[in-house]
Amino acid sequence: MTRVLIRKGIYDQEKMRRVAGEMLDEMGPEKVAYGDKVLIKPNLLMAAEPDKGIVTHPMLTRAVAEYFLDRGARVQVSDSPAVSNFDKIIRIAGYKEILKGLDVKLTQFQESVDVDIGEPFGSIPISRDALEADAVINLAKLKTHAQMYLTLGVKNIFGCIVGLRKPEWHMRSGVDRMIFAQLLVQIYEAVAPAYTIVDAVLALEGQGPGKGGQSRHLGLLIGGENAHAVDKTIATLLGLEPAQVLTCLNALKLSLFDGKVHVDGDLHIINDFKFPELNSLSMGPESLNSFMRKYVIQKPVAESKSCKLCGECWTICPAKAITHNNRTIYFKYDKCIRCYCCIEVCPHAAIRAKEPLLGYIWRRYIKS
Repeated sequence: MTRVLIRKGIYDQEKMRRVAGEMLDEMGPEKVAYGDKVLIKPNLLMAAEPDKGIVTHPMLTRAVAEYFLDRGARVQVSDSPAVSNFDKIIRIAGYKEILKGLDVKLTQFQESVDVDIGEPFGSIPISRDALEADAVINLAKLKTHAQMYLTLGVKNIFGCIVGLRKPEWHMRSGVDRMIFAQLLVQIYEAVAPAYTIVDAVLALEGQGPGKGGQSRHLGLLIGGENAHAVDKTIATLLGLEPAQVLTCLNALKLSLFDGKVHVDGDLHIINDFKFPELNSLSMGPESLNSFMRKYVIQKPVAESKSCKLCGECWTICPAKAITHNNRTIYFKYDKCIRCYCCIEVCPHAAIRAKEPLLGYIWRRYIKS
């Protein structure tokens, strides 16, 4: 039975260091020896201040870095945002300042190594730094996600796919959430983090995982050696069936996790957490797919008043389904695969997922 720790957390550096250190002690620090290379993988999605609930808080990352430095490890902190400038992210997210003075390498993932993660995906490129580290420490953020419902420990390791190679894999599997969830699970297994801690002191609810969501204080750190177990525990904490988190469902189906968890801490159910609305991406006969995708299925829409034409969305779009003029952006819904990368990376919260009126009628009065 896999153990998951739930502890009270606060964004105070000394208290964070104490709680994170105690959690790592309880998980068993013997996985890391003196002189080992430790890679800390936070969630650095975009240039967002720590109080927005979008990035892993820098205080947690510093606390974990100090823990392994004190044990003689060589520590690197890395992520690979899809399109945003890494230097800007670490500056605005507070990483550059908070890690100053520590013997820590703070850098973006650059090189990849092809790894066979198994069928049906075969060989895919994963960060060399992540694969060659003696131990990967997975510091995820509890956030909602417009495509995958939640982004937690397992999904955080998708950041080990370098830069613009992420949209390529969205394109290959993004239409089918179950296939994409399987991809996430198999990438997680290939990287095999030693420990996972999810920053849920300040979570993100609503239309996450970017600036379209709303921050919410939960005051928790949740961790364990197995991210599947951590993610299942968080699903339960938020009042969900674990099968609603598709990475959990895939891990069970692939026999990578037996579903048995021993929770050490207060599993106080949160019944009013706000989730994004998700709909099926393919409904009705194939001949009607075009009509369905335009007028029935949930889709990304732009708020023209908020859009700054920064180009982040059309740069990352794996389906090349976004065009623009000098005032706003437009979506080619026949091409759009509903991966919601555009929502994820938009720095101005100018894109949201919207269910068309016909889709609401279908779901509310016909499909049911």
